[in-house]
This record gives sequence, C-alpha cells and structure tokens, in this order.
Amino acid sequence: MHINKELYQFFLERTWKLTEDWYRHLDKSDPSGVYSSTDPVIIENLKKQNHEFHKQFCQVFIKEESAFFKEFEDWIVMVAKDEQHLNTPLHYILREFLATQDQYLDLITEFVMEHTDEYTKREATSWYRIATKTFGNILVWFTEQHVKHSQDRLKAQQELIVELSSPVISLNKDIALLPLVGDIDTTRAKFMLENTLEQCARLGVSQLFLDLSGVVMIDTMVAHQIFQLIEALSLIGVKTTLSGLRPEIAQTAVQLGLSFEGMSVQSTLSRALSSSKLMM
Repeated sequence: MHINKELYQFFLERTWKLTEDWYRHLDKSDPSGVYSSTDPVIIENLKKQNHEFHKQFCQVFIKEESAFFKEFEDWIVMVAKDEQHLNTPLHYILREFLATQDQYLDLITEFVMEHTDEYTKREATSWYRIATKTFGNILVWFTEQHVKHSQDRLKAQQELIVELSSPVISLNKDIALLPLVGDIDTTRAKFMLENTLEQCARLGVSQLFLDLSGVVMIDTMVAHQIFQLIEALSLIGVKTTLSGLRPEIAQTAVQLGLSFEGMSVQSTLSRALSSSKLMM
C-alpha cells in the first residue's frame, strides 16, 4: 500500500466538514430509520458516528490493510448493533455508505488538482483504487454484522414471545394455572415442556390447571408433547387437571392412542377450579 501522510492529513482536516456536508444532503424523507429522526440526541449521535468513521477511514492511506481493518472493527460492530441502525432498512444504510464513498472520490480529485506537479497519474489512480476497494470491503463486513445482530435480536424477541405465551401463574402456594392461547407449534410446545417443569418445581406447585380452551388447532406432534408434559409433571409430584379440551383435540389424542385414564379432565376451567381445593 502506498503511504502518503499528506493525503491523510488532507482528509483528516476535513472530517467534520465531510460529516456536515453528508448530513445536509442526507435524504431525510424515508419514513423509517435513523436518518429521518428529528430527535436532537439521535441526530447528534448519528453525526458523531459518521465523524468517527471519517477519522478511522482516512487512516487507510497511512496504515497497512490488516492493521487498518483491525482498528476499524470496533466502529463496524458498534454501528451494526446500534438500535437505531437495526431499525433502519439495510438498503438505506448501504446507500449512505455509497454517498460517503463519492465524497472521498471527490476529495481525492480535489487533492490531485491542487498538487498536479507533485503526484503522478499512477499515484492518483492507486488512491482511487484504495478508496473503492476499502469501501467495498466495509460494505460487505457491515452487512454481515448488521444481519447477524438483526437475527440475534429477532431470536431474542421470539424467545420472549414464546416465554410470555406459556406463563405459569401461581394461584396460591400449591396451585398454579397454565392458560394456553393461540396456535402451538413444535417450538412453542418444546419450550412449554421445559419452562413449565422448571416453573412448577421452582414455585413448589403440587397441582397445575392446564387450560386449552384458547387453543384452536393442534397437530399430532404437539398433542403428544402436551401429554408428555403431563406425564413429566406427574414424575415431579405435580397433579395436572386438563380443561377446555376441544372435540377435535380430543379426537387427535385418541387417534394417537393417548389415554386420559387416571387424568383429571374438566370441560371448562371454571369447573376445574370449582372441583379443586382452591375453591374450598
């Protein structure tokens, strides 16, 4: 890599101007994301992030490539996992990277015009190539990190939704309720098995009311897992009362050969509660 401290200094002296010019020409009409924000705190932080980018990027002209990218990693990760940028469509962010690349190409041209007698055409071409190659690498790197953190956030949100959709509610020191609502897929059923056993053990539950009146559909695999849950609960000393069992779910259980023998079953949750010591 060609080392040129004069070109580096030329860029360094213009970092804040680059940021202000970029923000002034920024398309703020997009309905979502960080670029359309009118919050002064968010705007200030956005400018700081952009300015930090320029301070880092201009060092590409005075550092070896491996050293440059090693130091650039902190900026990439910081912005890629920034909540405001995660809420911004990726193509908007990439568009601004390309706009920033144009700023650098224009500044290289300006620098060359000011030093026409000092640098050769070959040197100028190498600077253009360094800038475009580095931006290309940054675009790929940032995209990978942005997608990774977006997926991590989505996974965490999905896990929270599943957790909230299978709540073990303590009714007193011995009795708890697990009301199930909506569709139950295999992922939710697996979590429900693990979470319910853990919560019942933690709460010291001896009797659990498992209400299915809010479950519209259930497949054979999930029906089997519900019965596995009831069997597992019995092994840790928890008696389960099943209520709200729809005819189609009962039919699925029978077709699977799952037996209700020895299991407490009530048509509705209110009857189940009425028949228990909770109502005494």
